Amino acid sequence: MIIQSTRVYLEELWVSAQLEIEDGKIITIWPYNTKEVDKDYGDHRILPGFIDTHCHGAFAFDTNDADEEGLVRWLKQIPQEGVTSLCPTTITQSEEVLTKALQKVAEVAEKKPDGAQIVGIHLEGPYLCTLYKGAQPEKYIIMPDIEQFKRYYDASKGLLKIMTMAVENDKNYTFIKEVKKMGVSINIGHSAATYAESLFALANGANGFTHTFNGMSPFNHREPNLAGAAMQIRDGYSEIITDGIHVSWPVVNLLFRTKGKDHVVMITDALQAKGVGEGRYVFGGQEIDIKANGGAYLANSNSLAGSTLRFNQSLKNVIELAGVEEVSAINACTINPAKVLHIEHVKGRLRSGYDADIVVLDRDYEVLETYVLGQSVYQK
Repeated sequence: MIIQSTRVYLEELWVSAQLEIEDGKIITIWPYNTKEVDKDYGDHRILPGFIDTHCHGAFAFDTNDADEEGLVRWLKQIPQEGVTSLCPTTITQSEEVLTKALQKVAEVAEKKPDGAQIVGIHLEGPYLCTLYKGAQPEKYIIMPDIEQFKRYYDASKGLLKIMTMAVENDKNYTFIKEVKKMGVSINIGHSAATYAESLFALANGANGFTHTFNGMSPFNHREPNLAGAAMQIRDGYSEIITDGIHVSWPVVNLLFRTKGKDHVVMITDALQAKGVGEGRYVFGGQEIDIKANGGAYLANSNSLAGSTLRFNQSLKNVIELAGVEEVSAINACTINPAKVLHIEHVKGRLRSGYDADIVVLDRDYEVLETYVLGQSVYQK
């Protein structure tokens, strides 16, 4: 199969080109109109498929549910947002609940259902800080336990690729170093870490920051804290929720300016309510309200608890409302998350030899078609 457009995102440039696809891979990239094509998208944009590394659920499914039908439904429907790969994300709960959730995700991933691919699991908690717990249930928050974590890793059959933790509770860095050896990227989040604690955690193996500015010790001009570390330490990957609710547009712009084009990762932090609508839901055993602005809040409060953000809308927001340079915005939802997951050699770019994970966007960032491993899984 060959598809083409006058606007294909190659090597951080818009190029008139053709993509030749075979057996799920991009095998050759040709100049525009070199060969007869199966589909010509005109001037619509062809980009690498989006990768969401922090998303709890959607379409009435939550990762902690350990429900195969709900997970399969999520994977099938999420390509309508241009998402081709994702990491189902847990919320702090009992070991029994988390183990079942990890086992179910691993089981479904092995079956390779239609739609987006599961490329990892993100374990958010339970090794967090109660002061910045957000929507994480406090009764299940515990100190880092490497033996328990190994049980979680085994339950995931090695699919556990990211974990969020409060690094200040790992005083001698033994937990961080052991987890890194297992190939898991450690994000600092739901944490009261100081700037110094954050810096030394990264120096000892941590990888980045979970939903930057949310669930962390805030920036202050005398003590930069964790938020300051996320901005200052350029090599740490900073997640950002770009719904305009969790972080204001000027601050989104500031983060991209301080981090550059290679170390920001756009996430949705989406909940089961995405694609369902306003109302009251249960998340991590706690009631949450989805309000008219699309934000998720702990019931009867103004404490944020996730989002219902659509990924293609997130990209539009960053470029048009936050004023971020296009290359930085696109990298934040393609190659940068691929690097966090250590799959940047097969995903996150349109290159020969890479997986044919592709999204086609119109001028208003609406998804026209999504391909996963060369197969059309969504068409408007």
